[in-house]
Amino acid sequence: LIALAKAKPDQLNYASNGIGSSTHLATELFKLMTETKIVHVPYKGLSLALTDLLSGQMQIMFSSAVAMLPHVKSGRLRALAMTGAKRLPSIPDIPTVAESGVRDYEAGSWYGIVAPAGTARSIIDLLNREIVAATKSQDIVDRLTLEAVTPVGNTPEEFAAYIRAEHARVARVVKASDAKFE
Repeated sequence: LIALAKAKPDQLNYASNGIGSSTHLATELFKLMTETKIVHVPYKGLSLALTDLLSGQMQIMFSSAVAMLPHVKSGRLRALAMTGAKRLPSIPDIPTVAESGVRDYEAGSWYGIVAPAGTARSIIDLLNREIVAATKSQDIVDRLTLEAVTPVGNTPEEFAAYIRAEHARVARVVKASDAKFE
């Protein structure tokens, strides 16, 4: 992909779920790290972007494993790499972008549970205990693994630090890219 994008600057198109989406930012990070020029085509959501990718109107899309895996398994799409730091246990034969030669590349989506500001600490602690217990439940782990999700289950402070780090990382990508945001 990198060799093709470098050989054909501004001739390949990538679909995203929309401007500022995780799919948009993951591809902008890839472009920055590989010094490639790929044209962004933003869509209003995954279904429209995926339809054009499957029909061949788009050449590239960085998206979630859960959205792409059915099409990869059916042979309609080819998975080149995973954007996370590690291979997913549910699809161990697909390498990461970093393993494929783009050192230190990591991008992706994550899910978290938050509460309104000012929620009593006792409520936060109770919710956290129950959520962490759920993330350790084998039934939950098995179900999330099928969806290509890796449960974490950390403390509120660790999650807050993660959110701050993600915000800073994304801000660097936005600032360094030539992406246009509305």
